[in-house]
Amino acid sequence: MLSNRFVLGKFNVLARLLRYMPRIQTFLAHGILPIALFLVAPHVWAQEACPDLRPFYPVNETNWPALSQRLEVILPQCLESSEFFALYGAAQLNSGNIDEASESLELALLLEPDNGAARVDYAQALFLQGQLFSALELNEQLLARADIPANLQLGLQNRQQTWRALTREKSGQIDLLAGYDDNLNGAPGSSLITLTLSGEPVLLALNPEFRPNSGPYLNFRLAGQYRQLAPEHQHNFLTEVRARASEDTNSDVLQFDSRYAFIKPGSKQSWQFNTGFSHLLFGGSSLYTATDARVRYQKASSLSCKPYFGLAVQHQLFHNQGHLNAVESKGSAGFNCPLETSYGRHQIDAEFSLLSNIAIKSGRPGSDREGWQVNLNWRFEALGGEVRSQISHTQWRDSEGYSALLDNGAQRWLNRSYVLLQYRKPINRNMTLMVNLYQQKQQSNLELFRSDDSTIEIGISMAL
Repeated sequence: MLSNRFVLGKFNVLARLLRYMPRIQTFLAHGILPIALFLVAPHVWAQEACPDLRPFYPVNETNWPALSQRLEVILPQCLESSEFFALYGAAQLNSGNIDEASESLELALLLEPDNGAARVDYAQALFLQGQLFSALELNEQLLARADIPANLQLGLQNRQQTWRALTREKSGQIDLLAGYDDNLNGAPGSSLITLTLSGEPVLLALNPEFRPNSGPYLNFRLAGQYRQLAPEHQHNFLTEVRARASEDTNSDVLQFDSRYAFIKPGSKQSWQFNTGFSHLLFGGSSLYTATDARVRYQKASSLSCKPYFGLAVQHQLFHNQGHLNAVESKGSAGFNCPLETSYGRHQIDAEFSLLSNIAIKSGRPGSDREGWQVNLNWRFEALGGEVRSQISHTQWRDSEGYSALLDNGAQRWLNRSYVLLQYRKPINRNMTLMVNLYQQKQQSNLELFRSDDSTIEIGISMAL
């Protein structure tokens, strides 16, 4: 008498076979009893035994599609043959029918779990379906077997090394752009600043060195990235150097950045933690160093727009102005929307954040400050390439008066907005054309902190 587990296993095999066997669907029309008879006593239904499969085995320059068609003819006779489904799956695999091959090989392993030939080809099918880690695990099990021929052992080892290398990815990139900036030094827009002396407003003309300097510049970026994949997470490392050079050497910029990210995706939720530091030199002197840590959580959703939440903390160290040192925190909520339209693919991201900047030392002008920020990103395909747009608006307000010399010690507020438009078009496999337009405007109740900045640049990005 067959056990329930065996009968259930047979039902699973039968379900997978239905797509191949129209005649079994006729059996199903007669109810459950014929199915049970088929499962318990297959010889009642079989018209003849599965033939000897040796004439079907491939030789040099095998016509795999033709072999697959020949095997399909004898499929009803070989429903219980693991050898048949292993051979049939191999023919389908080499014909490029990956999904059908995967199902046939699964059936071969259901009928005979230790079928080595089916395991070899099933690992390949899993890899071609994008299931890298499942393929690696199965291939590793094959390498542990004692009955693998020496020539096949070498092929499996080479395949394991090739697949394992895909879990580690190294990449590099160089960006070189030429542009024009109407405010290279980030100076105030006004040539006159109102001071408060003895309670009376006094106009002060700024020296030319504190006025906006405009001119052409060169922008350079070198980046290297290393990514390591695991079955349930991945590690990302990014290091980059940015430099901007112009005739006004006092406004030249050199920046070093390095970041690490741990990403844990999942079907129900995903987590991302990253940390890093940034060091900025302005005019040849160290301006500040920032170190930060961030965490982001996203819950799975059936909606087209996926919500997420984030927290970030940053330590800001100003090398020549220690009284400006601070700890800045940020709590954010947003959503990202990948959209498919008749005009192509779109990616829209929106985020709202609450900001807090706490002075480390007492005596910082304005003391602590609070604020908020809104960011909107939109990417879409156009003109044979991709357009990327970013819009950001940030507001800050100091908790104390900034300086008794400015507006009689009023609390400072800042409104900063910028728009970035970027067009990217591939030139060849490793080179991309880039055109960037940037506009920033900062407003404040204090004239010293009002500024405008516009840039345009064009260049190339090369993958290394």
